[in-house]
Amino acid sequence: MFGYVIADRDNMSDEQVERYRAVYCGLCRSLKSRHGSLARLTLNYDMTFLVLLLSSMCEPEEEQGTERCFMHPINEHVWCVNRFTDYAADMTVALAYLNFLDDWRDERRVIRRAEAGALRGAYERVKERYPQRCAYIEERIGELSELESRGETDPDAGARCFGRLLGEVFDYGLDELWGQRVRRLGEELGEFVYVMDAVVDLPEDRTHGRYNPLSEYARDKSGEELRAMLTMLIGEAAALFEHLPLVKDVDIMRNVLYSGVWLRYNMEMEKRNEKEGGAAVEP
Repeated sequence: MFGYVIADRDNMSDEQVERYRAVYCGLCRSLKSRHGSLARLTLNYDMTFLVLLLSSMCEPEEEQGTERCFMHPINEHVWCVNRFTDYAADMTVALAYLNFLDDWRDERRVIRRAEAGALRGAYERVKERYPQRCAYIEERIGELSELESRGETDPDAGARCFGRLLGEVFDYGLDELWGQRVRRLGEELGEFVYVMDAVVDLPEDRTHGRYNPLSEYARDKSGEELRAMLTMLIGEAAALFEHLPLVKDVDIMRNVLYSGVWLRYNMEMEKRNEKEGGAAVEP
């Protein structure tokens, strides 16, 4: 369910793109330094948003530099790290490991077992640092697996569960007032991501007879109604975001919440329209 909380680079200035990329590259750098080169394969832009958010809330000291890496072997690129980068790197590893392990248990996909095995040591280190947080995430992933195994038809159940999971990740441990608000933002964003993922995957899941939390709910819903539901969910997250005391990188984060989160949806709808010869297509 990752890959939705990303920026729309077509609607960013060159300076914003450079800043966004520097934070992303910093996260990659932190994954390598804390967990080894293989951990960089778990890198995603979703946690880049979290680094930007927590950094804007607390304005920690940052370390910056330039380097070449295996992804950018010719030209040097800028990187930027702070204490939230390390936290996001740990959470990236934890979420990837538990997701791989859950896929192996549910689908017996050998590749997922291998991927989980490669991250096991890294996850154990993260769990030592954040035992309660990792235990909570494990419980939520187990709850999601149970909902899927029993064929839960109420999408709210899974959305709330994934929302609580992401809220836990967002709740770094700020003071009581702002910590709870950041947690709520994570919860609302998690609910949106869960439903968005289900909308995007719905046709293929139906074709292959796979579980999708929207299978029954969306049976009598139009594409416009499903989009309206998604708009409402991201609107609730955006409203919480706008009440946070954010200044630094706020325009980049607005780009993510108001435009970037729709990129995969828009691409999928465009592909379906092309497949149907330009006719309106239901999600």
